[in-house]
Amino acid sequence: NRSGADLIRGIATGYEIQIDLARAICLHKHKIDHVAHLGPSVAAGIGTLLRLPPSVIYQAIGQALHVTTATRQSRKGEISSWKAYAPAHAGKMAVESVDRAMLGETAPTPIYEGEDGVIAWMLDGKDASYQVPLPEVGEPKRAILSSFTKEHSAEYQSQALIDLAFRMGKNITNWDDVEDVLIETSHHTHYVIGSGSNDPQKFDPQASRETLDHSIMYIVAVALQDGCWHHVRSYEPERARRDDTMRLWKKIHTIEKPEWTERYHESDPDRKAFGGRIIIRMKDGRVLADELAVANAHTLGATPWQRDDYIKKFLTLSEGIVPKAEAERFLSVVQKLPDLTAGELHQIELNVPPQDMQFNRVESIFNFGQLGSESEVPRQHAALMT
Repeated sequence: NRSGADLIRGIATGYEIQIDLARAICLHKHKIDHVAHLGPSVAAGIGTLLRLPPSVIYQAIGQALHVTTATRQSRKGEISSWKAYAPAHAGKMAVESVDRAMLGETAPTPIYEGEDGVIAWMLDGKDASYQVPLPEVGEPKRAILSSFTKEHSAEYQSQALIDLAFRMGKNITNWDDVEDVLIETSHHTHYVIGSGSNDPQKFDPQASRETLDHSIMYIVAVALQDGCWHHVRSYEPERARRDDTMRLWKKIHTIEKPEWTERYHESDPDRKAFGGRIIIRMKDGRVLADELAVANAHTLGATPWQRDDYIKKFLTLSEGIVPKAEAERFLSVVQKLPDLTAGELHQIELNVPPQDMQFNRVESIFNFGQLGSESEVPRQHAALMT
């Protein structure tokens, strides 16, 4: 029985915990996936939304962390659809953790600092300590303002490089005239989505969509050629397997430059950067070079995003899935979120016509023996068409 204002408080808490944990505890160097921060942050957000006692939220956070720690293999090698589902799964586990805590179940304690806890065995070791910069009681939760807008459907470290490739691609008419493309960037970009990852799949035109959106070589090749990016069309098999794209793709490689790594880890928001420098060497000896520190959509970028940009992104992503009238209705309601009463909050749910649903007809554990006619398929086994 909560209002729109309560939901906003919960969202602010979720962002606060997520970003504060990310600032203080580096999961990547230990090859732990970021869902290990999502579990606790979602549990904390739900606890705020429901106005639960701190003691209950504490247990929920502990349980959520305990069941959402996972390795980064979901983002290495042949990347599967699980990469897309992992954050939602962490959210599901957090919901269940809050529910169990509300029913009186306690969590492994202390989950972070314990002798066999997360810090001792998954992070810097039993003698390590971390200082997480949480706000004081009553202090505004401002971490959400430090989150970054993702304009393009690809790994965040690629955002500025995509915008840079758009700009540079206008200067090339024949892609076979390109001799070599070098991307100078941060340690993270080079080793996670660049050639420093040593993942041959990042150069494979048969690779999954999830693999391609973690290949800066593929991303830059398509961005150079197309001058635009689309969450579906830019990853379609026929796009990835285009002959001139495959030839260009294999000419692109990355290298870490200390100055970009330093800016990647910079605490000053005015200097923090996730971009890089692209150097294109042509066969006739010409060199095209340019750099971009932050994406255009970034608050310090060339075209910082405003509300209309976020609305356009929602409409683009929902096109073909949510009817336009329903999308417009949702946008009208959600922009009134601070004023929605408890009785009105359900209006932010999106409704999709049954005819736009498809049913998974494969028999599995949870629908075993239940697959009759399509109308008899349990509703929980329906999936939105994409």
